[in-house]
Amino acid sequence: MTSLTGSPNRLIDFDRRARTRPVNPSAPRLARSAAARPGAGIVHLGLGAFFRAHGAFYIAEAIAKSGGDWGVVGLSLMNPAMRDRLAPQDFAYTAVDLGPEGEIPRVVEVVRDVLVARENPEAALAAMADPAIRIVSLTVTEKGYCHEPATGRLNPDHPDIVHDLANPAAPRSAPGYLVRALARRREAGLRPFTVLTCDNLPQNGRVVRSVVLDLAAAVDPALADWIAAEGRFPATMVDRIVPATSAADIARVTELTGFADAAPVVHEPFRQWVIEDDFVDGARPDLAAAGARMVKDVAAFEHMKLRMLNGAHSALSYLGYLGGHETIAETVADPVYARFVKRLWRDEIIPALTPPPGEDLHAYADALFSRFANPAIRHRTWQIAMDGSQKLPQRILGTIAENRVAGRPCPGLHLAVAAWMRYVGGVDEKDDPIDVRDPLAERLRALSDAAPDGPAKVAALLGLRQIFTPEQAAAMRDDVSAAYATLTRLGARAAIEGAA
Repeated sequence: MTSLTGSPNRLIDFDRRARTRPVNPSAPRLARSAAARPGAGIVHLGLGAFFRAHGAFYIAEAIAKSGGDWGVVGLSLMNPAMRDRLAPQDFAYTAVDLGPEGEIPRVVEVVRDVLVARENPEAALAAMADPAIRIVSLTVTEKGYCHEPATGRLNPDHPDIVHDLANPAAPRSAPGYLVRALARRREAGLRPFTVLTCDNLPQNGRVVRSVVLDLAAAVDPALADWIAAEGRFPATMVDRIVPATSAADIARVTELTGFADAAPVVHEPFRQWVIEDDFVDGARPDLAAAGARMVKDVAAFEHMKLRMLNGAHSALSYLGYLGGHETIAETVADPVYARFVKRLWRDEIIPALTPPPGEDLHAYADALFSRFANPAIRHRTWQIAMDGSQKLPQRILGTIAENRVAGRPCPGLHLAVAAWMRYVGGVDEKDDPIDVRDPLAERLRALSDAAPDGPAKVAALLGLRQIFTPEQAAAMRDDVSAAYATLTRLGARAAIEGAA
């Protein structure tokens, strides 16, 4: 058994064996190796597929190259499923690189434990307040920050925040756990931990700092002052395509490795992590040794990725789903969609961006298209379409606003917004139901259903202040209404053909 903390030669040997090992219907369960494990230094909220295929890789490689007690304690706020899958494997799992040279499995052993906050809130808070923990990182998705996407501030009416304000010592939300754990450290005379967000939010460090300070100020203004003065919330940009793990993936991992793994992840070869180098007392793993880019300001990298990768992904997810495409690779294999996304980058997204140092945005777009087209990555349009109310402001609306100021038309992005509106109406082009997953799903469907026609549906959805500012709504109404009418009349593929 080989871990990412083992030697490269052993890793190569493991991969060679994995490619030739026959399927074993009674395969033994994956088990952790006998290698010494580092002490815990990080608590991670939201130990889903993305972090295990991205951040955990960097941390494991940083430990292998430079040492340090930076083992990860996973924390699930509600669901015990990941703990229950990983615990019988002593928290080891397989990560499979789906590259042009074939499937390459590796075993990752940086996770030490997984806690479930709902089952034992005290254990979760005690882990975060432990002086050995110097970083608390997060991949809780956009909705996990309990914020208003249009403003980046805490949403005081969010049900979990209402609970946490009434019960500050027994939180439910990610911001609630951060605030309470920081309060414990302050009371104990300890330094705060660094809060390292790894979610796709613009200025994600600023957003998590804002919601934490807003919540802390409502509980104890002195605590908020201490966090503001002593805490650190570095912004990050993360990039790797990680589809949801399927039952077929789990079976394939057994075939590849000869071991049964209940919690593998699959991912593309490409990975990138850009991090503002601003940690409490400078305490962090040697992430640069593992290939992360440590910078003073992540904003240009963040805008590039959020708007070019995530913005294009969201546009393709709604339009692709409505057009009958199951995955992004299948979507861009359709020449109409391929022309559409290339024009979207060239004419609407790239002109609104300032390239980061050393980056060629047109070359980046070419690389993105190759990544999207990788048939081994079954990134479902339905999966990417989730939580659109939280994603639109940073992925698409900012680009539209900047193009409007510059006098540049953006018919493709307006069409993407109209496709989102059609999608959240809950019925596809064949009148089949859509399983819309969004924190505002019920309200979105109710607004759409109550409106008598297309222009009224557009106006009602543009009126959601959690998503659109009044200025955005007024400026976009005519263009999005026209795009919505085209989608309704022609269908997604024909509408795209006209826009491309």
